[in-house]
Amino acid sequence: MTTARTARTVVAAALAAGLTVTALAAPALAATPAAPAKADRKTHTATQAALQAAVDAGVPGAVAQARVDGRSWTGTAGERGGDDRFRVGSITKTFVATVLLQLQAEGRIDLDDPVEKWLPGVVRGHGHDGRKITVRQLLNHTSGIYSYTADPDFQQKAFGPGFLEHRYDTWAPGDLVGIAMTHAPDFAPGTGWNYSNTNFVLAGMVIEKVTGRPYGKAVENRIVKPLKLRATSVPGTDPTMPTPSSPAYSKLSAEQDAPVHDVSELNPSLAAAAGEMISDSRDLQTFYRALLKGRLLPRAEMRELTATVEVSPEYPDYGYGLGLMKQKLSCGKEVWGHGGGIHGSGSEAYTTRDGRHTLAANLNADWTGDTQAIVEAEFCGTLPKG
Repeated sequence: MTTARTARTVVAAALAAGLTVTALAAPALAATPAAPAKADRKTHTATQAALQAAVDAGVPGAVAQARVDGRSWTGTAGERGGDDRFRVGSITKTFVATVLLQLQAEGRIDLDDPVEKWLPGVVRGHGHDGRKITVRQLLNHTSGIYSYTADPDFQQKAFGPGFLEHRYDTWAPGDLVGIAMTHAPDFAPGTGWNYSNTNFVLAGMVIEKVTGRPYGKAVENRIVKPLKLRATSVPGTDPTMPTPSSPAYSKLSAEQDAPVHDVSELNPSLAAAAGEMISDSRDLQTFYRALLKGRLLPRAEMRELTATVEVSPEYPDYGYGLGLMKQKLSCGKEVWGHGGGIHGSGSEAYTTRDGRHTLAANLNADWTGDTQAIVEAEFCGTLPKG
């Protein structure tokens, strides 16, 4: 679930983990351009300017909410409401990883178990072998498993013009994994890093095998209800959006002159545990703040959650833990969270390690706009260029 518009580099775009057509043609690696000035973070001037810059670039609407030492601020631009709910894409992955870490803390699973133990025979084909891949490697993307969202046929049906015909289709998790198994692995398990949405579809299937219930029920009972995340849901196959929300827009094409479509309704089973959830800016901040402050996991599991692997030697400022990204921003500040993109929706949710400063933002278009600029603006006070 990655959109190329959720960060300035291919590394950041992959980490944002969206399911949009723009992910099919990621831009060349490029350094973040220096901004001409900085604004006072206490007034969130830079963040508001970044939201407006996204709208000026063609995004219909942008929304963000930040909280610093207990004081909240909400900003909007274009046709958006401050309480809008939206599809969060791969931010779902952090919820899924948290549940598996909770299950480990309870002694019900070991993240170093082979995937084969829980899903016998599922990860097989064209060199894939679940006996040699651990659950942990699913969560930190070192499994080497091919991402089903990279399959050309799936891309055309799910993200291209075929979406309009197939937007209400139901995809079983096993079918999504089956698509991946028709391709060779990206690398041998544990020998590299590559973002794969198949990893978290499998992680959701493991949760179901351990608990005997759909992964979404575990997310609801273990995270959503205890934290009282009233705007957060795991929709399953329900294609509708709850209110309040604004329409989501996509061109369903990498061509910039393609027509714009309202893609608000879709059957989110095409994303499954890799990116189907819905939330709002307030709930996402509450979740990441609680997670990083240790309210959801014991200390041992917190250490595992935040033990990052290198995503690329060329980009030492990025690290990936278990469904959680760490990045060092241009001002030197370190933030933790995740990005997510799905049809017509690009999101970011980050917090400082101590949970004192949080941000969640969303753009309701997937062909333009820069969500990473919003992150830089909020945590570094960097004004958008121009």
